Amino acid sequence: MSDMRKDPDVTIPLAEEHLTVGKRQVETGRVRVRVVTDSDTVHAKASLFDQAVDVKHVPVGREVTEIPAIRQEGDLTIIPVLEEVLVVEKRLVLVEEVHVRRVVSETQVEQPVTVRRQRAEVIRSPAMPNNVPKE
Repeated sequence: MSDMRKDPDVTIPLAEEHLTVGKRQVETGRVRVRVVTDSDTVHAKASLFDQAVDVKHVPVGREVTEIPAIRQEGDLTIIPVLEEVLVVEKRLVLVEEVHVRRVVSETQVEQPVTVRRQRAEVIRSPAMPNNVPKE
């Protein structure tokens, strides 16, 4: 302190610290993803519909004055069949009717079908020793 009283222009050096923050990439482990496809056999079920017709000839044998039209009674279609008969005069005789009925049947079927599903397997492995950060 005695030197300061003698020289009023004495300088005192000041120090200052600066902080720098940074980051670096360090491998801490690895991940491997593998997609696996599994196959299963399942039974696909469905209903199948078939249509068939039941044809029946129904004898009628009566005279008619005009040609009857094809008619529908519910699920039954009636188709007239005519014949001309020669007598002294010509007359229409309804010989028969053909009755056609639709018959629906249902059949259950089962068919093996292969379906596929994928799943991911994840396998982790630790970092290599030379990639671990040093302190």
